[in-house]
Amino acid sequence: MPRPSMRKHLIDAASDRFHEHGFNGTGIKDIADAAGTPKGSFYNHFDSKESMAIEVMRRYADTREMAMLADTSVPPVERMRGHFAYLASDLAQFGYTRGCMFGNFGLELSTHSTAIREEVGGRFDHWESLLASVLDEARAAGTLASEVDSAVLARFLVNAWEGAAMQAKVARSSAPLDGFFVVLDSLTS
Repeated sequence: MPRPSMRKHLIDAASDRFHEHGFNGTGIKDIADAAGTPKGSFYNHFDSKESMAIEVMRRYADTREMAMLADTSVPPVERMRGHFAYLASDLAQFGYTRGCMFGNFGLELSTHSTAIREEVGGRFDHWESLLASVLDEARAAGTLASEVDSAVLARFLVNAWEGAAMQAKVARSSAPLDGFFVVLDSLTS
């Protein structure tokens, strides 16, 4: 009988360690130990810690409920607010200690790793594109109070969210997120 792949265990362990200690504060041995595997198992599945970080980020992206933004059965403003409320609940679940993986990696690694910088940039671009579409729908429905171009406003919302998530991590509090929602709600009518 073949041995089960430890890839998922390694990715889960890396995700936890990267959230807790950052990329640079996490070693391959730390990840292997947390996954309950020998260090050599890491190299059976990944070429480098950087390639693992990209896979962790891809898996993380799958948990960000981006599909919620494309669900046209829900009114656009409700959909957008629901998306950010989901992200806020995820931060709260971990006592505001984790922040956003995209933001964390972007801050820590964008000057050191082209591959990670490009992955983070692509994730932000995709998120902004989805938000811009929702904002266009809200404008067409007459429920967007802002005259700002949807692409510009979407980029602002992502930037504001990332800043609020970082401040929530520092403060270990929802207060920065609460402020984000006050401004978000002011954009809709």
